[in-house]
Amino acid sequence: MEQEKQHIGQLFDRIARTYDGLNHGLSLNIDRSWRCRAVRRMKPSRHVLDVAIGTADLAIEMLRKGKAELVTGLDLSREMMAIGEQKAASRQLSSRVTFVYGNAQQMPFADASFDAVTCAFGCRNFSDLDAGLKEMYRVLKPGGQVTILEFSYPSNRLVRALYDIYFTRVLPWVGRLVSRDKTAYTYLNKSVKSFCWGETFVQHLRDAGFGKAHFETLTFGIATIYTAIKW
Repeated sequence: MEQEKQHIGQLFDRIARTYDGLNHGLSLNIDRSWRCRAVRRMKPSRHVLDVAIGTADLAIEMLRKGKAELVTGLDLSREMMAIGEQKAASRQLSSRVTFVYGNAQQMPFADASFDAVTCAFGCRNFSDLDAGLKEMYRVLKPGGQVTILEFSYPSNRLVRALYDIYFTRVLPWVGRLVSRDKTAYTYLNKSVKSFCWGETFVQHLRDAGFGKAHFETLTFGIATIYTAIKW
């Protein structure tokens, strides 16, 4: 798992062209509603850093909903960002979104550079979660909000059993068939099950220095929104 995370940019480069279609299709478009919910939890901010911006779905949603005036996106996958740039251009948003290649655990930004920080489905890919959260804290202005959307593991036994079948058998098979990549969607399943969620993740936010940390589960606990403030 740790070795896979060290090459996460290359993994997402390989599946970039099929990533959006697979995500929306395999989730029955529920992932779109998750992003909308996360954006609704944001306070309006001028300049937002979107960590692991990927194909820019979250960035575009926050711009559309008036939760950001400008977005700077950071990612380790150039191919994912290239698609994000195309999507922003097609919506006449190119002047409001900047894409930066970089590591979330060593961000190329000065202290207190951003009014808010977001991250959708990226934290579990950090090779060092605490280092990534501390970097978010460092580049955030005092009083700024961090909003994180991440997969989690359902607590209900029945839902968890169905979830395991889907993520262990269905998703990897369809992912391999469509993306032609044998490892990417197997990694997704492993990365979700080995990651922390709920109150454990909230404690990581507190350890990084954040206050008022809170979480909200979505769709039987399959995903979770975390919010916190830099004191």
